[in-house]
Amino acid sequence: MVVLLVYFGTDVIAAWGLNLQYGVAGVLNFGYIAAVAVGAYMYGALTLGPDSGNGGYQSYIIGLHLTPALGFLGAALSGCVFGGVIGLLGMRRLRPDYQAIVLLVVAVVALTVVQADTGLFNGNSGLSLIPNPVGLTGPATGNQWFYVAIVFGVCIVCYRVLRRFTDGPLGRSLRALRDDDVAAAAIGKNVVALRILVQIVGGGFGALAGALLVGFIGAWSPSAWQFAESLSLLTAIIVGGYANNVGVIAGALLVPVIFQQATQYVPGLASNAELATDIGWMATAVLTIGFIWWRPGGIISERRPRYGSGVRSRSRFSYAPLAMTAATVKEDAPGSTPSDVGTADEVIRSDGVAKEPSTLSVTSLEERPGSLRDEQSDKPLLTVSDLAINFGGVRAIDGVTLEVAAGTITGLIGPNGAGKSTLVNCVSGFSKPDSGSVMFNGHDITRAPAYRSSRLGLVRTFQLSRQFSRLTAIENLLVARQHHPAESVLGVVSGLRYWKGAEEETVIRARALLEMFEMVGKADELAANLSGGERRMIELMRALMTDPVMLVLDEPLAGLSPRWSERFEEAVRLLRESGITFLLIEHDLGIVERLCESVVVMARGRVLATGSMSELRTRAEVQAAYVIG
Repeated sequence: MVVLLVYFGTDVIAAWGLNLQYGVAGVLNFGYIAAVAVGAYMYGALTLGPDSGNGGYQSYIIGLHLTPALGFLGAALSGCVFGGVIGLLGMRRLRPDYQAIVLLVVAVVALTVVQADTGLFNGNSGLSLIPNPVGLTGPATGNQWFYVAIVFGVCIVCYRVLRRFTDGPLGRSLRALRDDDVAAAAIGKNVVALRILVQIVGGGFGALAGALLVGFIGAWSPSAWQFAESLSLLTAIIVGGYANNVGVIAGALLVPVIFQQATQYVPGLASNAELATDIGWMATAVLTIGFIWWRPGGIISERRPRYGSGVRSRSRFSYAPLAMTAATVKEDAPGSTPSDVGTADEVIRSDGVAKEPSTLSVTSLEERPGSLRDEQSDKPLLTVSDLAINFGGVRAIDGVTLEVAAGTITGLIGPNGAGKSTLVNCVSGFSKPDSGSVMFNGHDITRAPAYRSSRLGLVRTFQLSRQFSRLTAIENLLVARQHHPAESVLGVVSGLRYWKGAEEETVIRARALLEMFEMVGKADELAANLSGGERRMIELMRALMTDPVMLVLDEPLAGLSPRWSERFEEAVRLLRESGITFLLIEHDLGIVERLCESVVVMARGRVLATGSMSELRTRAEVQAAYVIG
């Protein structure tokens, strides 16, 4: 029983680390067992003392004689360093599927090196006689139960630390990264930094689990950290529940402990360890397939937080610095003015459905804070100069030059294949041009990554709407808040009391937008379950939550009903009055003519003409571009 309990505790800690990487952040790590091995080896190397002191029968590096407590701490820190290095090498400029392969290769290479070089950790023989932290106190049985208490005490501490990363705004950002890393970058999330973060923390958890385990069993060799061990922990997450810390506990009990360890104690199998192991792995395989097919959410599905019930609305919603207000004219007061603004409870009926369209109002530019733009200027906000990019032998953009004046709505039109979306990708940081420059609000963003452009205030939407499908509608908005104190080092260390006020303010702003666009009844609905038009509006609202200086909208009206299109046009006009600049890509020329002061026409990767829509209609080269292509 003691052995199973120790294995259970260490498996839980290791599975929590992998769940942070895979279940929460979407980083599939097939080589996670390497982090566990790092912790086991480092604990031994830090506590065994010099290898010359044990008769020379085993050789290893470091050879310190630290206390067990310092050994555990050193092992955990070693796992963090290992995870950080792997993150730096494998998380940059690679797709998630390639990252999974890289992490697996790293584990295989590490195993091969440790086996081949006997000077590292004694080769295939491994380390033995590793000190037990409680080996010098009390009778043997008492020591074992005391060690169980130590392991479970560490589990409690680890759980509290883990919640700092998986719960709250930081956990929300990690889940957004898991669902769609491109959309996450578009709202200012540093995707690479977040992935490295979970590699560091997850590696620390895995290494600590390995140190606790080797401190109990007293030995560690390459046979203990084969590739299949990572699959065991991965199955525990699938069975217990993705991104659910409590569910992972259930998964760790069921898979690594009961099906892979406890089978060795079943009468009839105890004398045949190989058969017991095979039966355990067969059961694990059946569990994996069964849960993926019939219950993909696991035993305990990912928790869906609900916002707003504990946050009382103000008499007037204020979406600073945009200062949008979701207002409704009170039904019992005919002839009332927009100043008669109700609370959120008045805007929403008792059945949770929004009332008739609310009045949209936006403060003037002078009332907005200077964080976006101190004042209107005749200078262009966005300047693209001689931009060019090639894809293989195709020149998708060929010397494009254009300007977007501050506080205007500029249209970008052209036939399919003209290079409009490619231009937007270059401007927003998702593609790097081969030549030319992009200047935004005085900053050179030609080579800037997408998240940095977003943090400067240049925010975009996509031709095919992108959502964080496993987040609710309101979470899709909340995650877009930039510079949230909860996502800082101080926020992680201090916890809820440090960022609670900022989070409440963010919830109020998000609910204001939902009311403004008549979607408050969908606040707790998963984004995956929303209609196409609703997803488009969520994407627009998410962009607004970033406090943008300029919005680049790539065919935002595609798939919208006439009602939603009217609401969208109204919102764009009001947002423009508040000082936001727009670059609008749209195929509906009627909408372009109604909204845009200036229009840029592209064809075959070049700017064909610039002017008002009424002027462009009469130009022969524009007509030819649309008719001939």
